[in-house]
Amino acid sequence: MHDIDIDIDIDRGRIFRTAWITGVTEHYPGEPKAGYVTPWEQMPEWEQASAIAVYQQIAAFVEATDGAAKKLNREQRGRFVALCWIGQIYKHFPDPKPSYVADWDQLPSWQQQVDVDIFDAIEGSMTTTD
Repeated sequence: MHDIDIDIDIDRGRIFRTAWITGVTEHYPGEPKAGYVTPWEQMPEWEQASAIAVYQQIAAFVEATDGAAKKLNREQRGRFVALCWIGQIYKHFPDPKPSYVADWDQLPSWQQQVDVDIFDAIEGSMTTTD
């Protein structure tokens, strides 16, 4: 059973990463940095763990609202993702660069759009994976 839980976590992390890559491909102006589109298998362990954790936080939030999270506007959904990610950065880096923990208003618009897409992808996946 433990392996099944790990597989589910990895699948959830992959949903997060796929949404990130899809969003970057759609919203990033110009050619994205290679690290922005690195496949799951090549990501650092901390980043995989963070993707899984943020998926779980968003899923728990959606479940705790009995689906009423659908009423959040785009900015609210994106802000939630951004805050969850900032928490992971602080968890893994004792003194992160300010740009890694920038508040929503300081993020470039492409990244804001990607964060919204991530929330939507995770929320959408819950009807098919849970």
